[in-house]
Amino acid sequence: MRLAIPQREFGAYIFDCDGTLVDSMPLHLRAWRASFEVHGAPFVFQESRFYARAGVPDRAIVAELNQEHGCDLDADSVHEVKLAWFIAHLQELQPVVAVAEIVRSLVGRKPMAVASGSDLALVEPELIHVGLRSCFEIIITPADVKRGKPAPDMFLLAAERMGVAPEQCLVFEDGQAGLDAAKAAGMETVFVPSAP
Repeated sequence: MRLAIPQREFGAYIFDCDGTLVDSMPLHLRAWRASFEVHGAPFVFQESRFYARAGVPDRAIVAELNQEHGCDLDADSVHEVKLAWFIAHLQELQPVVAVAEIVRSLVGRKPMAVASGSDLALVEPELIHVGLRSCFEIIITPADVKRGKPAPDMFLLAAERMGVAPEQCLVFEDGQAGLDAAKAAGMETVFVPSAP
């Protein structure tokens, strides 16, 4: 994988988790579909829709789908079943090698944070499984902010906690919502392709 990385020095680096640090997007789609099946959803969660909403918190996706399909799925229950299914299949995950190499090269040299649309209950086990958890002191999830991606809140909070101005941060992201959020925060981005 070849990434278009800006050729200048940055003060800090922020990484999305799913599809950026961890090759987890196909597993997330399977987890979504398993949960929707358990809940009797009257639709199939399309792959294109799934990738288009990368980085958006689970409960917001369920709310969108409820409105779109005229149903009333319980967002918390859908999320919990998805989480349990995903954790049960965690051993299938691998790191995104090109990004993991960048992370390892920056350890101890520059501040780094994770800003993920997934809950900490998913992010931590994923990072532990692929051997990257010890690289990050700061993990920002939707629980830490009022507005998730595509709002800039997660990235701004990560910059604040690292003590670095937003314009000095470089963000690695695979989802459009995350890219939009980083740009709204005044940060440069590196697109990490994850969609098939």
